[in-house]
Order: sequence, then structure tokens, then C-alpha cells
Amino acid sequence: MPKVKIPRKSTLIDMTAMCDVSFLLLTFFMLTTQFRPDEPVIVETPSSVSESKIPDGGVILLTMDKTGRVFYSMNGKTTRDSILNRMSRIYNVPFTEKQMKAFSSMESFGVPINQLPALLDKSTEERKQIKQPGIPVDSTQNELANWVETSFQAYSNEKGSIPLIAIKGDGKANFIATKKLIDALQAKNFNTFDFITTLEGKPTSESGAK
Repeated sequence: MPKVKIPRKSTLIDMTAMCDVSFLLLTFFMLTTQFRPDEPVIVETPSSVSESKIPDGGVILLTMDKTGRVFYSMNGKTTRDSILNRMSRIYNVPFTEKQMKAFSSMESFGVPINQLPALLDKSTEERKQIKQPGIPVDSTQNELANWVETSFQAYSNEKGSIPLIAIKGDGKANFIATKKLIDALQAKNFNTFDFITTLEGKPTSESGAK
């Protein structure tokens, strides 16, 4: 008895829907991805088991490298404009509109305020080539504390809340330099701040017994 041959049919899969979803996902990630901002100094933070996260907004970030140089950053364009205007009046250092615009988009800096106008006149690429000396934190010239204080005032007036002070210090930084930074903040009665660390695994009972 002859075998019945079943005609073969090609399987057709409509990929239109998958292509649409792929392009939608690609567009979503392109619009929402935030690239890591350029930093004037690379810092290797110490590790800890703390899982607390720093909020995205309302943070005064103080970065200290292993040589003790301190850099300042505060997010928010309108807040930064108000901060620079206040510091300009305190130290009698004028800034042009172009310099104000550059300051509002610059992530962080580490120079005395009298050197800030010259830094703002340079392009982003030129700033990367400059070795910034750090913001003064000495008791006789505590510019850092004034930056923090004006940041508190500007952010409180704009947002109606208190910003968070976060210290991102290098794990190899000298203890004396770290203490000088803390003393500079406490000179203005800023006694509450967080240290940024690298998350490490929590110790297990077995590893603790060894």
C-alpha cells in the first residue's frame, strides 16, 4: 500500500511585532540612560557592607582624593546659579553670564574661588588637562564651609528642604586630611554627613568563624 505523502508547508513567523518592541526598548534606553559625568579626579572609595543609597537629588558631594585635595559638587541648575551669586558677593569675585552658564553645567571643581573664573573660561576638554589644587579647607581660609553653607541656603530657599552632605573620600587618603575636611564642616556646625563607600558582600557565619 503506497504511503500517503503529506505536503510540506513552510513555517512563516511574523517578526513585525518583535521589531516594533525592540525599537521601542532601544528608544526608551536611549532617552532615559544617564551617562556617568566626567570627574576631575579618580577616587577609590573604601568598601563596607552598608546598603543605604545616596538620593539622586539634593546632595552636596565633597570628593577628596588620596592627596587630600577636596572637590565640590551640587546638582540643580537654578540652585547652582544662586550658590555662585552668593559666593560672588561674599568674596567679591565677579562672574560673567558665560561663566555662570558654564558653572551651572560643570559637574564638580576643586579650585579657590579667585581661580574659578579662569577655570570657567576654559572648555570642558581643557579643564580635564588642568590639575586643580583643591578647595581650601584651612581654618584661616575655609572656603569649603562657605560653599556648603551657601548650598544649604540656596537649596532650602528653592526646594524648602535640607540637602544631604556626602563625602566621597579615597580609601588611601591621609587621616589628617580627612579630619581637616570634617573640622571644616563642623566649623559651620555641619555635623551630619554620609560617607560614600563601595558595597561588599556581608560576612557569613562560616567566614566569621574562621
